[in-house]
Amino acid sequence: MATIVEKFFENKAQLTEELSSTLAQSLRNGISQDGRAVLMVSGGSSPAPAYKHLSTLDLDWQHIDVAMVDERWVEPNHEKSNEAFIKSTLLQNYGAKANFITMKNTADTASAGAAECERAYQQLKTCSDVTILGMGPDGHTASLFPNAQGLAHGLTTTDRVCAINAIQSDVTGSITERMTLTLNAIANSKVVKLLISGEEKLTVYKQAKAGGEVNDMPLRAVLNHPTINIEVYWAP
Repeated sequence: MATIVEKFFENKAQLTEELSSTLAQSLRNGISQDGRAVLMVSGGSSPAPAYKHLSTLDLDWQHIDVAMVDERWVEPNHEKSNEAFIKSTLLQNYGAKANFITMKNTADTASAGAAECERAYQQLKTCSDVTILGMGPDGHTASLFPNAQGLAHGLTTTDRVCAINAIQSDVTGSITERMTLTLNAIANSKVVKLLISGEEKLTVYKQAKAGGEVNDMPLRAVLNHPTINIEVYWAP
């Protein structure tokens, strides 16, 4: 079982304040200890206010690597691109000075682009300082989707990234081809911050925490990993 610390807040403003301050401190600590800090970022509405606040802080951004947790296999200017979201929220103001590592490359498919993406991620220090994860109502996290093509590889490989082709659903939408961090890469983080909002997702989180088939709810692989330190942030 992972080491889990649950931080439940009365509202999203309190969550954002706590998340912002702890992210900044983790990045300062990473630079102090290793000369560089690595922040693995997810898309979604929950971290957006913290990203925007973080971008206004005068950190040593030239020594901070910002890398994607997962990405749809779409062009960076696509409306569903996580890269576009990160560039419009975190990589602004002072944050624009960070070294950004994207997942999407020129390969036609995520599978064809996986080796190039892996080489890019291998340039980062082995242990990231913070990895920010979200969770879907189907129990997926990053782009580790239930029973997806490539899921077994993503949960067992020592690579840092892998290609996923999800089973199309209301959660995935029409874009099922993804690149994602592997379980191994998530585990190689000093802390994982899992962001959840609303009662529905809290129920899903509790179901995943209670155990069961990993292929049905891949978040279970993270929650059950023996070496991962997880901080769960929840607000209504």
